Amino acid sequence: MTLTELKYIIAVARERHFGRAAEACFVSQPTLSVAIKKLEDELGVVIFERGGNEVGVTPTGLRIVTQAQKILEESANLKEIARQGNDPLTGALRVGVIHTIGPYLLPKLIPLQLRLTPQMPLILQESFTVRLLELLRQGEIDCAIVALPLPEAGLEVRPLYEEDFIAAVPRYHRWAGKAQIDTEMLKQETMLLLGAGHCFRDQVLEVCPEMSRFSAAADGIQRSFEGSSLETIRHMVAAGLGITLLPMTALPEKPPAADDLVHYVPLKEPVPNREVVLIWRRSFPRLQAIDALADAIYRCELTGVRMLNGKVRSM
Repeated sequence: MTLTELKYIIAVARERHFGRAAEACFVSQPTLSVAIKKLEDELGVVIFERGGNEVGVTPTGLRIVTQAQKILEESANLKEIARQGNDPLTGALRVGVIHTIGPYLLPKLIPLQLRLTPQMPLILQESFTVRLLELLRQGEIDCAIVALPLPEAGLEVRPLYEEDFIAAVPRYHRWAGKAQIDTEMLKQETMLLLGAGHCFRDQVLEVCPEMSRFSAAADGIQRSFEGSSLETIRHMVAAGLGITLLPMTALPEKPPAADDLVHYVPLKEPVPNREVVLIWRRSFPRLQAIDALADAIYRCELTGVRMLNGKVRSM
């Protein structure tokens, strides 16, 4: 039994497909399949039910996969302890960040963090919340910057900041000159949303639940469209295809001009918002490194946020 084989079974359990799991592990499908069959023979159990388009996990296999995740996590902790010795601020910190935070936080965070703790470079990975949680469990990253709510417990959570949402509308939209709008008004508009998997999409749908039904207009055009990133959505707004909600950190740093293609309109109270947090495994040994990263984030000058600097809590 090897740690590599454990990574393979976790990938198959996640993807429910040997081919996709092999791609995620950067190996050929035969290599992955042979390794998993070898592990099943060694343990004397069937971990996966093969056949059909989707691979199933047996009840015993599910317990094995859960234990494999714990083993990989503890293995990562063991390596971390050995590598860092007595100085938790020495050595790289592997940080995950979700797509709707990374482009707006990281350009300000990285130069500041390098000045504060140059001996602790950040190795960054941008992905969806669900994927980052999996990487945390496997010990592939040390911590992650995400937005609440989170779908699971077993983590330490440190509040970072809270930010409001703001409406982005095309230049010639009737709301472009308004001081504020009510969220109820959004229900009659063509909304531009992020695709499935983005937690910010879910947060916008909490404000506009009608959009989750993709109700069609009389002319057959859908009332909602999907984009792959906030910047794609912003360009779609500029092209006059609809409106959207953005987090305040996504606003341009320069004050908007009258001829800008996108205008930003604040929302009336209660303003929808999101809480951004730093999460890590309870067993992660380098707590001073976590503190140093959080301190650098608190020092960042972010547009329209309320720094929280709250106490660590467990989930």
